[in-house]
Amino acid sequence: MMNELLIELKHRLRITWDDEDAELERIIDRAKSYFEKLTSKAFSFGLDAWETELLLERCRYVYNNAADEFEKNFADELKRLIMHVALEKRAENDQQENP
Repeated sequence: MMNELLIELKHRLRITWDDEDAELERIIDRAKSYFEKLTSKAFSFGLDAWETELLLERCRYVYNNAADEFEKNFADELKRLIMHVALEKRAENDQQENP
């Protein structure tokens, strides 16, 4: 999965060289951790998952030294992600209580 995310991030950043791959992988890992801490959920971050778009945008902001702007610029999307996870957890709890 990391390789696919790395390729997608490099495409988004218009990076055609491999010199920065290790740093980009660290940025991806930190972005994954950011979302897992934000929502208390581990995501698969498959390329077809909508939360992957947010992950790639977070990576783009970090790469461009603008991480402090990410939450402000993506506040609505982050709220939607948090709400989506909360509703999933609620549905799981309801299923466990009422099988």
